[in-house]
Amino acid sequence: MSLLRVTETFTSLQGEGAHAGWPCFFVRLTGCNLRCSYCDSAYAYSGGVDMDFEEVLSLWRKSGTGLVQITGGEPLLQPAAIALMRELLNAGADVILETNGSISLQNVPERVVKVVDRKTPGSGMAHAWLPENLRFVHLKDQIKCVLTGEADYLWARDWVRSCGLSFFVQVIFSPAWGGIAPRELAHWILRDGLQVRLQLQLHKLLWGDRRGV
Repeated sequence: MSLLRVTETFTSLQGEGAHAGWPCFFVRLTGCNLRCSYCDSAYAYSGGVDMDFEEVLSLWRKSGTGLVQITGGEPLLQPAAIALMRELLNAGADVILETNGSISLQNVPERVVKVVDRKTPGSGMAHAWLPENLRFVHLKDQIKCVLTGEADYLWARDWVRSCGLSFFVQVIFSPAWGGIAPRELAHWILRDGLQVRLQLQLHKLLWGDRRGV
């Protein structure tokens, strides 16, 4: 299959993760199997338009950036997303996948940078985590915990330590927008000597909740 259901494509600055600040072409696929309490892309749950790979690659080439992020919704719900990643890699793109951690990463191409959400209790979706996904992430990849409060932080802190995550993957702690004060989260990380990166949502600092930027 070479068709995907796409909510939107746009070019902006990467707002999160190790590539924050770099120009990036975004492909937001339609559909999600989770319903997080803080979701900021609920408009991608349904709707969208069908696009084939050539349309997506053509739009990417016109964007003028070599970096592409496949996001959602949950992009791995669409099996063709894996094939799109391969097409983009073969065309010379650097590819990031943002995924919610509930679907296996086994078939994601090795060269793709995986940004994997570890849902916390505050999201309401902590049960959806697929533990086997830790087998498929490496130092170039990122595990991201979005935190809604101190209880989430303590839970994520203990989980990171119990898994020894900081030894084999980058770990990001990010405050849910409008939740924890970033300075407070910074204090907790330093207090506990936790080897994680504090990440603010750059795109929201720049543009707020505007869509497509």
